[in-house]
Amino acid sequence: MRYALGVEYDGGGFLGWQRLSKPGSNDESTVQSALERALSFVADGRVDTVCAGRTDAGVHAQCQVVHFDSDARRDPRGWMLGATSRLPDSVCVRWCQPVAEDFHARFSARARRYRYAILNRAVRPALGRQYLSWERLPLDADAMHRAAQSLLGEHDFSAFRTVHCQAPHARRDLQAIAVRRDGEQVIVTVQANAFLHHMVRNIVGSLLLIGRGEQPEGWIAQLLAGRDRTVAGPTAPPDGLVFVSPLYPAQWGLPAEVTLGS
Repeated sequence: MRYALGVEYDGGGFLGWQRLSKPGSNDESTVQSALERALSFVADGRVDTVCAGRTDAGVHAQCQVVHFDSDARRDPRGWMLGATSRLPDSVCVRWCQPVAEDFHARFSARARRYRYAILNRAVRPALGRQYLSWERLPLDADAMHRAAQSLLGEHDFSAFRTVHCQAPHARRDLQAIAVRRDGEQVIVTVQANAFLHHMVRNIVGSLLLIGRGEQPEGWIAQLLAGRDRTVAGPTAPPDGLVFVSPLYPAQWGLPAEVTLGS
């Protein structure tokens, strides 16, 4: 039986999503290793997982989607509660449901969504600091939003790709991007068919230079066309980044929060 899970986690204490040690080890330094150990306990046998999109060290997830196969007979509530009871407090399984055998958490997804939150005030945050980046200089969120619209569509995003990115090519379809101010916070939301390594954080790092008035709005379009990572802005910190969710066609019957058009 194949199951899909919606997993929520605070990435601050992990080295990212991807397992670094051998399957079945006691290592819980990554989200994947901690989750697989918990699921294996419930199944009373080894469970391997596949996620919709790997996250880096320090990056959080509101609803990471994972699939796994198991012959163990457990109802979805048993998987959800049993696994959560064996996970650290920073991780929980929000939902579980059986899916068709050809469902794939990564390859069945049609889009992914991220949110990046910046506290924009003179003093660093105390409350909620693990979910916020911080910028002390005033930011022009409207200028950042206007500049970001040049990224819409399918492009080569080499200018916003880390040198360690292992993707075979840099073309991605960026479907939506918005920058808005909410009180003292500036929120960047991005949706694409897929993302390159550090792509969102590199885009935000460049947009910050525009928000501070250090670069003109047209600079983002120039960076995109130039495809040169060395002249773009710095990589923004991981703290403010949340993987909101992947999105799937309605045919898979998944919860509304991960279904296109819901």
